[in-house]
Amino acid sequence: MVMVTKKQGKDEQQKYQQQRDLHNRVSRGITLDARIYRPAAGHSEHQNAKLVVVLVHPYSVLGGFQGLMRGIARGLADRGLTAVTFDMRGVGKSTGRASLTGFAEVDDVVSVCKWACLNLSAQRILLLGSSAGAPIAGSAVDQIDEVVGYVSLGYPFGFTASILFGRHHKAILQSPKPKLFVMGTRDGFTSVSQLENKLKTAAGRTQTHLVEGVSHFQMEGPAYDGQMVNLIIEFISSL
Repeated sequence: MVMVTKKQGKDEQQKYQQQRDLHNRVSRGITLDARIYRPAAGHSEHQNAKLVVVLVHPYSVLGGFQGLMRGIARGLADRGLTAVTFDMRGVGKSTGRASLTGFAEVDDVVSVCKWACLNLSAQRILLLGSSAGAPIAGSAVDQIDEVVGYVSLGYPFGFTASILFGRHHKAILQSPKPKLFVMGTRDGFTSVSQLENKLKTAAGRTQTHLVEGVSHFQMEGPAYDGQMVNLIIEFISSL
């Protein structure tokens, strides 16, 4: 069961329109809380009218939540795209319990994407994951036919992070779907050489963009939201 209600207020003064409190019931009785960011009337890009960007937030166990993706979602809506953010299980108003490795959360991503197809008339989906959200989103890419591309912001390929997320690598590296990996050169969790070595084995079209001198958590911050939006828009135009 899915319930969507609109909240009136300051958001309507912006270039985007936002729907709140989308409760998406998934398997085993888990309910997810989400936000939908829509372009203002007349601002939707015609060629991408049926494309929805689903954003997956950073690691729940370390405090990741959908609010960290708000700036990018708003920026995408300002540019004429519909974007969806959501709290994975155990975060905010979403029920259930967060997992350490993120495999349970893959079901959350799949569920939100399927909901977007049924209720937002999404014919194409771009999956975007930030930090630990990147491996989680990557494991969902080939489980949804409508996903046409994938964007990673700071994928944790490094040795220590791979203890938790290493089993996710295979899914995205073997996917034939177009992929964009964005990372700061001072990421801290993954070195540039580790990223490059991992992507040597990637199937399909794989692009990288390195942000010079920027750390992992800096790139997650609002100061870089505009740059991330530009990169996402450019990638979408190539699909």
